[in-house]
Amino acid sequence: MKAKTMFYCTECGNETAKWAGKCPACGAWNTITEQPELPKNPVRGKTVRGTDAPRRACPVTQLETDAELRFSTGMGELDRVLGGGAVKGSLVLVGGAPGIGKSTLMLQICSKLCEFSKVLYVSGEESEHQLKLRAKRLRVEHSNLYVLSETSLGDMTASVAAEKPDVLIVDSIQTLYNDALDSPAGSISQVKDCTMTLMQLSKGQGITVFVIGHVNKEGSIAGPKVLEHMVDCVLYFEGEQHTTHRILRAAKNRFGATNEIGVFEMREEGLVEVENPSEMLLSGRPTDAPGTCVTCVMEGVRPVLAEIQALTATCAAGNPRRTSNGFDYNRAAMLLAVLEKRGGLKVSACDAYINIIGGLRLDEPAADLATVIALASSYLDRPVPAQLVAIGEVGLTGELRNVNQLSQRISEAHRLGFTRCIIPVQKKNAISAPPNLELIQVQNIGEAIRAALRPAE
Repeated sequence: MKAKTMFYCTECGNETAKWAGKCPACGAWNTITEQPELPKNPVRGKTVRGTDAPRRACPVTQLETDAELRFSTGMGELDRVLGGGAVKGSLVLVGGAPGIGKSTLMLQICSKLCEFSKVLYVSGEESEHQLKLRAKRLRVEHSNLYVLSETSLGDMTASVAAEKPDVLIVDSIQTLYNDALDSPAGSISQVKDCTMTLMQLSKGQGITVFVIGHVNKEGSIAGPKVLEHMVDCVLYFEGEQHTTHRILRAAKNRFGATNEIGVFEMREEGLVEVENPSEMLLSGRPTDAPGTCVTCVMEGVRPVLAEIQALTATCAAGNPRRTSNGFDYNRAAMLLAVLEKRGGLKVSACDAYINIIGGLRLDEPAADLATVIALASSYLDRPVPAQLVAIGEVGLTGELRNVNQLSQRISEAHRLGFTRCIIPVQKKNAISAPPNLELIQVQNIGEAIRAALRPAE
């Protein structure tokens, strides 16, 4: 009997009976692809749970919480992003560009996990010999660490049933394939089916599963978007190939917040945690150079000082160019318009470039004031004092608005040796300045620029 043909959306995973140029579920264009319908797998439930008996519902009052529900991975930065540690029976997806350090991170946490649990590392991209060499270089050698080089889903589940690990690491989901499907490994149907099997393993047997996934050229995890909906936690490992610093952030977390970041440094011996990212991001900062200003942003509960660099140059053509790296492009265009209209600087005739040092991505409005000061500094060719930090949101009328957790931001700036801080006007006795830190309260960007830029000598 000929298999029935189905069509899938590569963005959201929606299934349709016929092809269409636009997905009816998510509205994306040219994302409908033809795939054969998935065959029924009558043994999947028996493979995962070991029984064909249906599970019965029970009252929530009779459920018990396990005291060891959350455990540490041995890396504080990873635990921070996960919300305090990994959760037993969870399914975590770690995505990133090739060579960014995903496999290194997963193999390094095995050193701590093997002290109290049994870990099975399944790799479809490396042989056992290659895994041994990498584990030796990272100094990860423990009798509780089992490695398997396999791409067949059936053989992997059989190994899980035989070894009964507490933690399962799959590297990567794009290399796994189910023999019952005709499509090749990495296709939409294969990724969905393999992820569903891993999800049943984690929920049915209480195994903590870490899955590594590659990203496509758009920067999202390869495969259907439904893949991210199926897992409990989605982590993105970011960084530039020519730099040693890596940033781990959560795009989805059912057991914690999604606004935390973890900072690592790639060295010869592996990934090393950066416990104070502010010092790392400010290292090598130029002195007496126009177009740079420091701000403080909140990454979860952690205040992080970031350097914002701006460059304005005379436009040779009639259409000025605008470029932003690590800063929202539309917000940068708005701040340039406010700077010209309310600040009196004719930046519309200049090319403008904004860059965030260290690979950070600033999303909160607290970085507006420092961006405006950096742009004005570059336009006027006047340097900002090295010991000055600016924090505040800029409105369309040029006014400055308060931001949340201002006391923590100021304390972080004082701890790193900054002596002056420009902030929006506060209510009387609303905030107190730490010792040796001058708080400069301003109402609009005009006052802020005059307070930040010292006169030219």
